[in-house]
Amino acid sequence: MSAACPPQSPAVAKTEVVVDGWCPLLAATFAYWDNILGPRVRHIWAPKGQGSLLLSDGEVTFLANHTLNGEILRSAESGAVDVKFFVLAEKGVIIVSLIFDGELKGDKNTCALSIILPQAELGFYLPLHSVCVERLKHIVRKGRIRMQKGYNIISTLTSEIVPIMELLSSMKTHNVPEEVDIKDTVLNDDDIGDSCHEDFLHKSISSHLQTCGCSVVVGSNPDKVNKIVLTLCLFLTPTERKCSRLCRAEGSFKYDTGLFVQGLLKDSTGSFVLPYRQVLYSPYPSTHIDVDINTVKQMPPCHDHQRGRHQLRQPLQRPGLLHP
Repeated sequence: MSAACPPQSPAVAKTEVVVDGWCPLLAATFAYWDNILGPRVRHIWAPKGQGSLLLSDGEVTFLANHTLNGEILRSAESGAVDVKFFVLAEKGVIIVSLIFDGELKGDKNTCALSIILPQAELGFYLPLHSVCVERLKHIVRKGRIRMQKGYNIISTLTSEIVPIMELLSSMKTHNVPEEVDIKDTVLNDDDIGDSCHEDFLHKSISSHLQTCGCSVVVGSNPDKVNKIVLTLCLFLTPTERKCSRLCRAEGSFKYDTGLFVQGLLKDSTGSFVLPYRQVLYSPYPSTHIDVDINTVKQMPPCHDHQRGRHQLRQPLQRPGLLHP
């Protein structure tokens, strides 16, 4: 923009995120409703180095402002979070926004935390929608409390949004195919008794079914881990397979809450630590399968899992219980 035509608003702060591989997310934004100036974008997060696929800051600001249009008359109970899904065909994007009330500089504002993806990725995103929304709601709960306490919300949002970008990037490159070929599973092995002990396989499948199709498979050999992952995915629907992930041979992914089946590699010392809090945040209990030592461990049943999940989320729902 030329010097003779200055911008109508201050430049929006932006964080460029380095993500391994290609990230289908165009941007994430945090915006709020200013009672004088209307919708304002506070911060933009965008993957770095994706060239012409990225939107300009002006385009992102326009789209983020769109999510708050009409929200000035929002009437919602305290603590409510509204999920909005926009498909803007004329812009070629989809926007998922969480609308909530927060405090900025002592004033109560209507805020929006949004992610923006190309419309071409709609089919890829839809099976992951509930996973992403739950993660975004968790971010909102933490962020809203920090806003009430006067802390910097941007640093909190950054620490939570980056893992969502990494999740979507990993699902783009290592997702389980919608149709699993039985030849890629242990059920096709001629020497199944040697490659995978029958008792171990029986326990793995039965526990996998008992935990609503949710399992974490860990090991040192990526081929062996992925073969068990694909075997368990035979017992999932095509949509649930789209919410499952193979392990990466060149380095382990982090555990991601909400996926059905995920393969993870052990570290160089041969150990793996499952993040207990994140596992509890998942909607269902999980089966933990170690292919190196042929062990199968199961979390408590659904009703116990839900109770533990509720207790874990209590501090985020009651701000007075949360300490910095």
